[in-house]
Amino acid sequence: MPHPELTLTPTGPALAPRYRETAPKAPRTRKAPKTPADPYLRLFTLPGARAFTAGNLIARLPMGMFGVSTVVMIAEGYDSYALAGAVSAAGMVAGALTAPWIARLVDRHGQARIAVPATVWAVLGQLVLLLCAYAHAPAWALAVTAALSATAPNTGGMSRARWTHLLKDDPDALHTANAFEQAADELCFMLGPVLAAFLCSALFPEAGTLVAAALFLGGVLLFAAQRATEPPVAPRTAAGSPLRAPGMPALLAVFLATGAVFGAMEVVTLAYVDGPVAGPVLALQAAGSFAAGLVYGRVRRSARLASCLAAMTVLMALPLLAALTGSLLALAGALLAAGMATAPTMVTGMALVQRLTPPAQLNEGMTLAVTALLGGIAAGSASGGWLADHAPSPTYGYLIPTTSAALALTLCLTARVGRRA
Repeated sequence: MPHPELTLTPTGPALAPRYRETAPKAPRTRKAPKTPADPYLRLFTLPGARAFTAGNLIARLPMGMFGVSTVVMIAEGYDSYALAGAVSAAGMVAGALTAPWIARLVDRHGQARIAVPATVWAVLGQLVLLLCAYAHAPAWALAVTAALSATAPNTGGMSRARWTHLLKDDPDALHTANAFEQAADELCFMLGPVLAAFLCSALFPEAGTLVAAALFLGGVLLFAAQRATEPPVAPRTAAGSPLRAPGMPALLAVFLATGAVFGAMEVVTLAYVDGPVAGPVLALQAAGSFAAGLVYGRVRRSARLASCLAAMTVLMALPLLAALTGSLLALAGALLAAGMATAPTMVTGMALVQRLTPPAQLNEGMTLAVTALLGGIAAGSASGGWLADHAPSPTYGYLIPTTSAALALTLCLTARVGRRA
């Protein structure tokens, strides 16, 4: 019997191999996903970016709805636009006072922990205001309710804080994200009033407030649920308020003057057009800013703030020149062109706020900028409305936006805050 490990070959017995050696197979490699060429599409390849952006956009849309809804609801119930405006102003003033405080709590304790209860309180306040208006409560009750419920968090600021955290090592992508956020602001404030007016007129006067409250609460809950992209709570520092940061007070003064541009332009345009076409004509300014913001986000870096303000000063003179011709079509085109300076200016200004504010106080710093902007809007609305009423023609009211833009440019150059963002 032959040996089990031997085999016969033509040259004699030889050892038989116990196994056959085979070449190892090369491991399969997965192809890396292609990076989109579009800078905006690249933003949303980041894990969790789509989810928190969707929630924030839903929560941000009601910011353009609450004001119109409140005015329509109270004016219909009390037959007084003066009362409606006073209640809306009370809520705006209270919001300007509480917003920095809410933002400071967000910085210290986290977005989800503070934004959700603050939103719940604000939504409950809106519902109480609705019930008061429906029951024809005294005017003081409306004002007190509007003031006590002004705890809505700065949703746009929280979204920008998330982009700052995710893109801290990529300044070009952060610039694109800031441009996207500004374009989203313009879109929400362009569509929000239209949606609110439609709901209040097509259904019932309280419909706008109800839908806005539901969208606000649902959007904040969705946004806060995305904990993976939430910025970590930074350790407390002894830096105090962001107002103490070098250059911040001067930058806030620039925001204050810039806000006067927007407030005056809105009131003066409504007074000049004076009809149902006023809303669509005014929306062209937001449309121009929305388009310019998307284009501006595609460039690699932002321009200097002084350059943006200089462009705004020039473009804000176009509505004045168009109004002097008496052509509504010319005014519409001028507003579209003037709006194109808004987004680049705001993106560059907010980028400076992000640079000047300590990371542990980022939400508070951006909220202070928004508060200064709202203060300027209120001042511009008052001065533009007064001039439109008392001047020989509402056309003279267009002097306020141009003057305010020139003032913002002067403050920027004098205080040397126009550094590259």
